[in-house]
Amino acid sequence: MGNVTDPSTRRTILITGGSRGIGLACARAFAEADHRVAVTHSSTPVDEPGLLAVPCDVTDPEAVEAALSTVEAELGPVEVLVASAGITRDGLLVRMSEAEFADVIDTNLTATWRLAKRVVPKMMRARWGRIIVVSSVGAYVGAPGQANYAASKAGLIGLARSIAREYGPRGITANVVAPGPIDTDMLAALSDDARAAMAAQVPVGRIGTPAEVAAVVTFLASDPAAYVTGAVLPVDGGLGMGH
Repeated sequence: MGNVTDPSTRRTILITGGSRGIGLACARAFAEADHRVAVTHSSTPVDEPGLLAVPCDVTDPEAVEAALSTVEAELGPVEVLVASAGITRDGLLVRMSEAEFADVIDTNLTATWRLAKRVVPKMMRARWGRIIVVSSVGAYVGAPGQANYAASKAGLIGLARSIAREYGPRGITANVVAPGPIDTDMLAALSDDARAAMAAQVPVGRIGTPAEVAAVVTFLASDPAAYVTGAVLPVDGGLGMGH
């Protein structure tokens, strides 16, 4: 990939949850650099030039296999996996159901393991690969009403670091990007007062943008980032400092 803006080495990129928010911003950044980009979606597909939209329920092993087979047939083996698909099922601990906890863990954490397990063998044969998982500042500071979400995002850190240790000698890196409050659909549902209160907690004094997260993701996918692995890179305006 060299510099990510240099298309001399085109890579095949798969981004889960790539139909909106952070995932879509990452997809656009890679596509603008002329890489081959596939995005998974669970409901509404993205319809943009340069993006291969693939339906996939990441909690269904058969659906994951079908999606990966489609991507490989159309674009070639996945060289960069960006795992950004995620859901929330918020509720206080004592009111949270078994299903609400399990659904979030399955979608946010187990599905990432499932996808990594599927793409790593071909990365090993190529002796080059990048796995980038999108976690959250909530992984290390916690959040009221999000025990399930914070647990899933914290689990991604352990997963990525284990992958980094196992496959570093094969030219595969695994890193974590941990966004803070980002201007996505999830935040758009909040009131103006709630958004302002959230921004006030951030040292830089504002909500971040999906493009700012995408800039870090594209760097981690590049050749110059080959010596960065097992890292957790906050993109949170300083919210998680000291953790």
